[in-house]
Amino acid sequence: MSTETEAVLQQWLAREAEVRARMAEPGVATLEQLKAVSGIDFLLGILNGDYPVAPIGKTLDFIPVEGEPGRVVFQGTPGVQHYNPLGSVHGGYFCTLLDSAVGCAVQSMLPKGTGYTTLEIKVNLIRAMNSKTGPVRAEGKVIQVGRQVGTAEGRIVDAAGRVYAHATTTCLVFPLP
Repeated sequence: MSTETEAVLQQWLAREAEVRARMAEPGVATLEQLKAVSGIDFLLGILNGDYPVAPIGKTLDFIPVEGEPGRVVFQGTPGVQHYNPLGSVHGGYFCTLLDSAVGCAVQSMLPKGTGYTTLEIKVNLIRAMNSKTGPVRAEGKVIQVGRQVGTAEGRIVDAAGRVYAHATTTCLVFPLP
């Protein structure tokens, strides 16, 4: 491993530990909590431990580690528990990690009182992951968010910058009831 890759890996692990130390227990936010703040404020609240982290993150062992308007990053370390019967990380792990990143990127642009849901996601798996891959990050970036539709793109990379998958999504944007 190059010195540069090792430095990135150490930064990633330090950031993950920092966020995990503040995280609330997994759970589901109330509708009142969702309606009270903008999408980016809600996501930053998760990073600060003010709101519960999504239960799927506990199931698949990944967490949000960065968030700003139009960009959200999730980090996880694939392991044997994520394998398919062929001995590599199941495609569902890739898809769930990317759906979280691109969906939350759209959410980060939404005003108070607005929600979203994934309408479509397209994922291209281009490199296998296994228990030796180490931490990976899924970075979602907004392409465009309007009153009814939001689109974003994302990719999964390791600390050396190798791309494992990339995705695009279309999300339905709607007022929360």
